[in-house]
Amino acid sequence: MGKKHLSLIIVPHNKSGYRTLSFSERFVRNAKWGVVVLGVLLFGVIGDYVRVRINGVGLKSLAAENAKQRERLSEYEVSISNLEKQIRDLDEYRKKINLLAGVRSPDELKEVGGGGRSYTPPDGQVIPGLPPSVAPGSLKSVELRADDVKKNLEKLVTFFQNQTTLLSTTPSIYPTAGLLTSYFGWRHDPFTGKQQFHYGLDIASVLGNSVVATADGVVIATNTDQSMGRSVQISHGLGILTVYGHLNKFNCRVGQKVKRGDVIGEVGNSGRALGPHVHYEVRVNGTTVNPLTYIME
Repeated sequence: MGKKHLSLIIVPHNKSGYRTLSFSERFVRNAKWGVVVLGVLLFGVIGDYVRVRINGVGLKSLAAENAKQRERLSEYEVSISNLEKQIRDLDEYRKKINLLAGVRSPDELKEVGGGGRSYTPPDGQVIPGLPPSVAPGSLKSVELRADDVKKNLEKLVTFFQNQTTLLSTTPSIYPTAGLLTSYFGWRHDPFTGKQQFHYGLDIASVLGNSVVATADGVVIATNTDQSMGRSVQISHGLGILTVYGHLNKFNCRVGQKVKRGDVIGEVGNSGRALGPHVHYEVRVNGTTVNPLTYIME
């Protein structure tokens, strides 16, 4: 038996005698290394546990941040969609102003952001075209496009403010309040069921509702026939004429000057009509055109 290095004496409390445990130097040395290795392993396990806990907290934070980012992206998409709709609405309004003024600015010929040309009216004032489009794909680019249209509109409106006579004599409102039931263009005739071209708008309304002039002008005819029933024709100058059919009664006379909004009759169902409504036409130099092209409401 080798040389003893360490002895451990065990003395019981309730018994006489004692017990001695002896350990060799090699055993003690191995035990020390075992304790060191066990400590390292335990430290590693505890470290891994701490890292997992920290990573778990970090993942939760990242998940919360990702949720916030998704929410912001959703808000941006809604904002961009709303701004694009605003651009389309403003662009339509701008084109109508060009049409009402009787000029063709370059912006009527190109889409928004399509070019930077300008138009010079007879008085020398310059109406700028829209600048070149910025790169799409960002909220800022859409905002810039909307701002471009707005600035162009402001320039056009400023120029057209002096054209009061022209604007006041251009039909730009609905002749009555009601429901638009038939549009300008081809349709099935409600009486024959056959395809037939409809030369105006049909606006269904309550019998007796007011029918108003859509622009300043002079009443040139009040007719009664089997097709249009009681109808009124108003000349607005510059070759523009409006017609209001199927009236219940007249509230104007031939030769009378009227202003936009003046009552000229009542909604009726005279002539070929299935119910009370107004048939409304706009004619330019003898050619019937779509009234919606002019309506600004």
